[in-house]
Formats: sequence, structure tokens, C-alpha cells
Amino acid sequence: MKSILVLTGSPRKDGNTILLANAFVEGARTSGNEVTLFEAGKMKVNDCDSCLTCSKEGADCTFDDDFTKLIPVLEKADMIVFCTPLYYFTFPSQLKSVIDRLCFFAYEHRSLKIKESILISCGCLDDMEIFAGIVKTYELMAKYTGWQDKGILTLPKISEIGDIRKTDGLERAKNLGLSIT
Repeated sequence: MKSILVLTGSPRKDGNTILLANAFVEGARTSGNEVTLFEAGKMKVNDCDSCLTCSKEGADCTFDDDFTKLIPVLEKADMIVFCTPLYYFTFPSQLKSVIDRLCFFAYEHRSLKIKESILISCGCLDDMEIFAGIVKTYELMAKYTGWQDKGILTLPKISEIGDIRKTDGLERAKNLGLSIT
């Protein structure tokens, strides 16, 4: 059994991203994993302002926001999953703020036990090239942190709420979750 953290990036209520995330979560839980879903798009997480307060021994981040709720979940997680819409070729700012704040662990010299990662992303255009930026960013994060990539699922032509239901995307996300053992 793995402890999995699913970070979503969409602020949309009942949008395609949360449907994808829920399908993945259902599959992962069916496989016996413990899954926590953190909807970054609906949380208040300040942008890292590079004040380096967290680099001082024993100091916490300057900000007291929803990231503090995420810290114990991050420390427990074996796997991290980014489930996000594509915003101008990369992660939306709400999720990017969470990603940027992960530097807290590097500066605090607190290691995370995350060893594996997954990217699930949907975008509105019909061209798979639109995912090049987010995929490369994800791959560089995984390489830098030492995470083993366990899958990348990119889904084009997903724009309006519910469009994901017109594709095999939910089934593919669930199957990806089912594959985690």
C-alpha cells in the first residue's frame, strides 16, 4: 500500500480536472492505496517570494496559509500526482504556487519520502504539442527530486465542463490509478 498525494490545479467547480482526479483516486483506492486529494486551485497558497526564511535552521515558512495543511501530507506521501488543466502550456498558477513552495523541504533539509510521480493533464487544443512545456517541466521536477515517473497522461480537446466524459480519459485515469500497487 502506498500513500498517494493527488494535487489538482483547477479552480473550476466540477470541471474536467477534478473528474480525472476522482477517477484516478477511485482506481488507486481500489488497488489498496491511501489517497489524499488536495485541490490547490481552491486553496489559499501564497506564491514563494524567495525571502529564504525557510532556509534558516528551525524556521518555518513566512506564510501561514493552506500550504501548512499540506506539509504533513507531503511528509507522509510515497507518491505525488499532478492532475491539472493546461494553462498556457504549463501548470496553472494555483498549482505552481504549491510546486514552488516545495523548496521549503530543500531549505529545511527535511527530506520527503516521495519516490514516484505521475502527471495527468488536459488541454483545449487538438495538438499534442501543446503539452510539451508542462511535460518537460514535470520531467525536470522528477529528475531533480529523484522521483520515478510512473506515467504521463495528456488529453487534448478538453475545454468545456464535461468534455472529458466524451473521451476515454476517465477510464485511462482510473486504470492508471489501478496500476499503482
